Amino acid sequence: MKKQYIIPIFVPHLGCPNDCIFCNQKSISGQKKNMTKEEAKKIIDNYLNSIKNENRMVEIAFFGGSFTAIEEQKQEELLEVAYEYIQKGKVDSIRISTRPDAINKETLKRLKKYKVKTIELGVQSANDFILKRSNRGHTFEDVKKASKLIRWYGFKLGHQMMVGLPESTRIDEINTAKALIKLKPKMIRIYPVLVIKNTRLEEEYKKGIYEPLSVVQAVETCKELVRIFVDSHVEVIRIGLQNTDEISEPGKEKSEVVAGPYHPAFRQLVESALWYDAIVSKIKKLNVKVKEAQVLVNPIDSNNVIGHKRENILKLKEIYDVDIKVKQDKRIKQGKSKIKVLKTYEDFLQA
Repeated sequence: MKKQYIIPIFVPHLGCPNDCIFCNQKSISGQKKNMTKEEAKKIIDNYLNSIKNENRMVEIAFFGGSFTAIEEQKQEELLEVAYEYIQKGKVDSIRISTRPDAINKETLKRLKKYKVKTIELGVQSANDFILKRSNRGHTFEDVKKASKLIRWYGFKLGHQMMVGLPESTRIDEINTAKALIKLKPKMIRIYPVLVIKNTRLEEEYKKGIYEPLSVVQAVETCKELVRIFVDSHVEVIRIGLQNTDEISEPGKEKSEVVAGPYHPAFRQLVESALWYDAIVSKIKKLNVKVKEAQVLVNPIDSNNVIGHKRENILKLKEIYDVDIKVKQDKRIKQGKSKIKVLKTYEDFLQA
């Protein structure tokens, strides 16, 4: 199997017709200046020079702004740079992210010309009230129309949604996930809302109007969303913003995060929480009172089963008084597990 590499090119705020309440793209991307074709070429060359693996799939990804809302000449300029590398056989595909209301037939034809393969839509919520409250500037009807067009033209469709927007509840977010699944995306990104400096959300937070989710609350909601998407065969390609100097612990030097459910291993927290539920469910189904058990898992899953800082092991001991030993077994399929009872309470009492 070829290893996939993504070359990210950030186009912060290019094409955005308004500022969403939560957004400061230049802070999120760590980039303060707008992208030029010379800068894009430099980024691509640097990444390609660092990739030593010959058995690879390389994708150029335009992230950050609303790519298809950029003036047409600028779009063509950046796409031409990326397309040159496809023609030379150095890059396999192009991915863009954009707004749902910046998709139409003419735009999609242009993207096809440059061999764009994947289009991700910033959806954020399926609730029009929440979209308006967040100053998104589009409706969920725009999302439905854009998603249908993207699939019709043969692109891979991706969605991005947020957890913890102003006025949004856990039920709203679960309903958003269910609504998105009906639109048949191939992939999803889930972003818990962080309060970023120099945003309207920061103003609301400081005035006490907005209260961000805690890490625990965000993990619990994201856990449910991941379960819903995975059960519907939608790939969850990211949970939480990528950690950078700017997106780091609130109060840390260079950090642009004021408050919210930031954690450097947020995805692991979510996946570990899912594993914890799965193990508890299996143990409860056993017709014995378990004192000690061995969990057999694929080596790839081992860390998530144990949990961040051994959280799952410690919690199982504290809540259920069960000692868990995690054993790696390559024969176990990734995402699956087997429970082997080593000692029951009956054994313990007879000892």
